[in-house]
Amino acid sequence: MADMHLQKITVKTGEFPTREFYPFNLPLIQNLGTIEFTKPVTFFAGDNGSGKSTLLEAITESCGIYIWQGVIRERYKFNPYEKALQRYLSANWSDGWVPGSFFGASIFRNFAQLLDEWAASDPGILEYFGGKSLMTQSHGESLMSFFRNRFLLKGLYILDEPETALSPKTQLELLEILCRSVRTKEVQYIIATHSPILLACPDAVIYDFNSQPVKQVPYEDTEHYQVYREFMADYGKYIS
Repeated sequence: MADMHLQKITVKTGEFPTREFYPFNLPLIQNLGTIEFTKPVTFFAGDNGSGKSTLLEAITESCGIYIWQGVIRERYKFNPYEKALQRYLSANWSDGWVPGSFFGASIFRNFAQLLDEWAASDPGILEYFGGKSLMTQSHGESLMSFFRNRFLLKGLYILDEPETALSPKTQLELLEILCRSVRTKEVQYIIATHSPILLACPDAVIYDFNSQPVKQVPYEDTEHYQVYREFMADYGKYIS
């Protein structure tokens, strides 16, 4: 198999400006070292608060991929280091930088609104996203329009919990898109997820963020798979 676009990310822990403030105070970040990407699909799996999204956004920015944030509002307490992690990551590419995109469930609406504004002066841009406004579709439908059409292009795709707002059936469709695209296109995915359906992607690498340090695990050893398997085997004990 050809080399991945992004081969590895290294955390330059010796250059951290602080170890007292987030995210530099997270044990996960302090002990991470290097994450290698050897397969077209890499998953970050772990509990809420484990650091998946923090690292994913930092990787995105260190790879020169823009994150379509919304309006920046006042905060109760300002942390000058909150968005600084990307400065202390080093990205290694196999054959030079490639374009890509970041998907975050919490900020997708911001992108959909901006796309509508662009389409007001250039309607043709919607052809890259299914041919109609994402704002005229349900949340789940707009997500799938984005996934079906964006993943046709060569690049690095970084996704933070793409299963949000997707039914199990639609998650299966997204899984099919992932599997099909890596067979036929020059695409690479890094995905943070809680979905045991998406984690079942064949030949994917899964990093367990519940472990310190982070380590690779088989699908059946992920907590998400084990919890769902136990529930389906004996769901009665949870509702009795």
